[in-house]
Amino acid sequence: MTETPFDAETEFDSQLDRLVQLGYPALAGLTESAFRDLVAPLRARAVEGTAGLPDPTDARVPFLLVITRELIGVPERVELTTLAGKRKPGVIDRNYAEDDLPRFDPIKELEVPAGPAYLLFDVDRGEEYRNLAPATAMEGITAQGRLPLSIDEGLAFITLHPAALASNRCFSLVGSRCGDKRVPALWISQGAPKLGWCWYGNPHTWLGSASARPERIGLE
Repeated sequence: MTETPFDAETEFDSQLDRLVQLGYPALAGLTESAFRDLVAPLRARAVEGTAGLPDPTDARVPFLLVITRELIGVPERVELTTLAGKRKPGVIDRNYAEDDLPRFDPIKELEVPAGPAYLLFDVDRGEEYRNLAPATAMEGITAQGRLPLSIDEGLAFITLHPAALASNRCFSLVGSRCGDKRVPALWISQGAPKLGWCWYGNPHTWLGSASARPERIGLE
């Protein structure tokens, strides 16, 4: 049986439909129509940016429609994440102090587009960096001409492709830092996704470091 070729337009519509089904428009203070219209300009750019990329797998996807904290806060989006085939909502690790998360900004190298949404291409959960400290993984990621994921991007990954987060297949988000040695990470706790943090110099056998192509395409 011949596999159906990857269709970026269909994938974009699928990602947008999922965000609508999860209640993103209401959280953003928008009607469904207004929310769809907001991100619609990115549809054609998704097609352009995925030319030549392979079909999505659990570990790697051609692109993500990233909703930023400018539109919806991190806690609200974490609560809407689940593991593949599960219903238990995601949580934020209690080791984040009150008002701590807003301090974790995307590192300047990411050149994240301003605005409520953008596209991220060729996203990989970074299994090859398991049992390597984020500091070491960062060296490998940049050597490949890639950049790490931010918190917004990691949440988009597991929201739109829940199978990306699996047992012993969790990942750090080295693209968000707050000026100390902590690195945000997504892992599994009690059957649900958890947004926690680890140390920049500490390895974990179950934790890789996610990355993507450098270019990020915003709304214009």
